[in-house]
Amino acid sequence: MQAYLELEARKKRVAALNNAMGILQWDQATMMPDGAAPARASTLAELSVMVHEMETGSALSDLIERAESESGQLDSWQRANLREIKHQFTHANAMPAALVEKLVLAQSESEMTWRQARARNDFKSLAPKLDTLFALKREEAEVKASVMGVTPYEALLDQFDPGRREVQVDAIFDDLEQFLPGFVQQVMEKQAQQPRAVMPAGPFPVAQQMALSHEVMRILGFPFERGRLDTAHHPFSGGADGDIRITTRYDESDFTRSLMAVIHETGHALYEDGRPAKWLGQPVGNSRGMTLHESQSLLLEMQAARSEEFIRFILPTIRRLLGGSGPAWEPGNILRLYRRVEPGLIRVFADEVTYPLHVILRYRLEKAILADELRTDDLPLAWNDMMEQLVGIRPTDDRDGVMQDVHWPEGIFGYFPTYSLGAMAAAQLFAAAKRDDADILPGLGRGDVSPLFDWLDRNIRSQGCLFMPDELIANATGAELGTAAFKASIRQRYLE
Repeated sequence: MQAYLELEARKKRVAALNNAMGILQWDQATMMPDGAAPARASTLAELSVMVHEMETGSALSDLIERAESESGQLDSWQRANLREIKHQFTHANAMPAALVEKLVLAQSESEMTWRQARARNDFKSLAPKLDTLFALKREEAEVKASVMGVTPYEALLDQFDPGRREVQVDAIFDDLEQFLPGFVQQVMEKQAQQPRAVMPAGPFPVAQQMALSHEVMRILGFPFERGRLDTAHHPFSGGADGDIRITTRYDESDFTRSLMAVIHETGHALYEDGRPAKWLGQPVGNSRGMTLHESQSLLLEMQAARSEEFIRFILPTIRRLLGGSGPAWEPGNILRLYRRVEPGLIRVFADEVTYPLHVILRYRLEKAILADELRTDDLPLAWNDMMEQLVGIRPTDDRDGVMQDVHWPEGIFGYFPTYSLGAMAAAQLFAAAKRDDADILPGLGRGDVSPLFDWLDRNIRSQGCLFMPDELIANATGAELGTAAFKASIRQRYLE
């Protein structure tokens, strides 16, 4: 097992560098002064090249080949670890070091420009940076596709959801596109016959919202001794092994936005924190791709936290910390508020019914960008037209249109599908958990998440990358990933 053990030692060093970059990237998004951006970009680029050099080369290829010859001596976790090491090598070794450095620099410059351009509603100033970055992403996609024997889009998708193919995504998204518009109309007609949901009157000072966020995180078991909450332009979960960092953003006119973002990111953080401790620092100890990661955040945000049981439990805490009283704060109104279905422009604020339409839009546009079928200058118009077609509402500016997300300015392609694939998985996993343990919903009603989390620990978190994503979902739920559980969930919640 000498070759395999040498691979483990190399991966431990790579993990340490990735952890350092995780903290630097978190700092860049939360606390770093804007003027430090060029120096930080240079540091991250150099670290990325160092990692790339450790993850590539003929010596590593030979080591993997030798380890594969030893596989008969490996246990199931070690064999899975070797599989994941080989998968990472395939992605990394396809990339020239010069391209890695160019990408990191272009991503940093584009993301910093996006911050300023979005605030000014100035897409023209961002477009040249995107144009440069998109060209580099096309190069990356083509290089990896030629090595992996997949389409260029699949080569990038595979980084976030290993083994996923366009035909699977297309089938699920086509099904949703056929189902959702008519369903949205049905739900809106039903809700029009009910008392209108009333937003409790603000303002809600940021300090009070922060106190509420921390209290809800405490109820959900967030480990503050090795994690923290901060503010950022865009909510995210990051950090390092054993050092989890999440962020949100606050709107003093609407406390629900930051609260649901915090619950969502807490779901990500708890998945990271629940990974098998013995295998941290090894690929098999990582989270099992972003469809599973998004399933953990959306299961908490959309399934558990929007259940009637949890809302009735948490409402007295919300009223106490925000000073709320009166009819708008009654359980019936708050339930209607959290379950209001209404097409809107902003993906992160979308209800669970219209949300997949936002993702389908981005999936189609980024495929067109990678295929070089859509000029960067034409992106805002294409976005607005497709938003009107799918969601039924047209942006009036680029700030709330094509510039609302940070993903493309950060060079992240192939990630967006996992949001809605994760929603399908979340509904499927939650249904299976409730079937296996009848105390899950009553537990949420008393603020006890342990029945749900015990099930997730056994079936998802502790499994790391022992199985491939679809195999892990099938093991936990007894079925392959699909739309049936999601459809059943929203029918029950919104129509029945």
